[in-house]
Amino acid sequence: MSALRLGALGHACGKTSSLSLRGVQRRHAQVHDVRFLVTHRQPNKIIEEKYKDKLYQKAKEKGLKNVDELKAVYQDKIQSQRRQALAPNALNSTTSSESGFPAPPPPPKVVEQSTSTISCHATSSNKSSNPPGIKLLSSYIDIPKTLELPQKEIEYIWRLRHASDPQSLCAVIPQSIYNRIEATARRHPQFILPIPRESKGAEIHFLQWTFPSPTTSTVLFTHLAEFKLRGEYAQPHTTVTHHLDLADSKRLVLLQGNVVDGRGITVDEGKWLLMCLQKFYGAEHEVERKKLLEQFSQGDGGFKVEELLEEAEKVV
Repeated sequence: MSALRLGALGHACGKTSSLSLRGVQRRHAQVHDVRFLVTHRQPNKIIEEKYKDKLYQKAKEKGLKNVDELKAVYQDKIQSQRRQALAPNALNSTTSSESGFPAPPPPPKVVEQSTSTISCHATSSNKSSNPPGIKLLSSYIDIPKTLELPQKEIEYIWRLRHASDPQSLCAVIPQSIYNRIEATARRHPQFILPIPRESKGAEIHFLQWTFPSPTTSTVLFTHLAEFKLRGEYAQPHTTVTHHLDLADSKRLVLLQGNVVDGRGITVDEGKWLLMCLQKFYGAEHEVERKKLLEQFSQGDGGFKVEELLEEAEKVV
């Protein structure tokens, strides 16, 4: 209400003052467009006055009567120099000396490559190198031998493979559930999830999905406060990678993650975030969770953290 009163008061004051001064301005004020005066001055006249003596001497040397004849003789040259001065390159080059600031650098040259060269390079790089910062499934297990095993043994081997790492997260997800999770992730690659804190409410964390290769998808978890402060330079405290190498043949997706020590998150809290992730993104009949994802992705003002906390509490 106070804002409305102040706004109305300001409007009334502005209107009154303008009305009271209007008559004075009409009688005494003389408005000039400063931009017009600056940009439409006669620079040629100023130059002629400044160099009048030199121009007259130059005309005498050429056997001419006055400066006007000198200008007529050099008319073509004068016009040519004016055109050069208005050219973009000439404008950039003179900006440095006149303003004291260096001229902007030229645009970078684009190196053209043939389509065949690019495709060959992409093919060879896909075969010889992993996505930056991402370990492929072959870094953990022997894929050809694993494909010969039944599902139960694959699950056991995968969990045993990460049992010795106290900061590790691992899981085995049925392909049908993962497909639903990935489809939702591609529509909503960013979201926030809470971690309940005793006597402190909840701490909010930002997550972002990426798809660095055809056989991997990753999720990066970051403190929301740090993400707001540093943006894309914020350091994730938890990274989760889904490996799809066995999805077609074994109907399994292997998940591997890591909670970075010293980033303010415990492994149990990392497991909580992972569980919330699967419940929100894998929700098939949970209308409220789907609504929250839609609202967050669309920047809907109706998105409420309180509703997010309520849905997160139902995960357990």
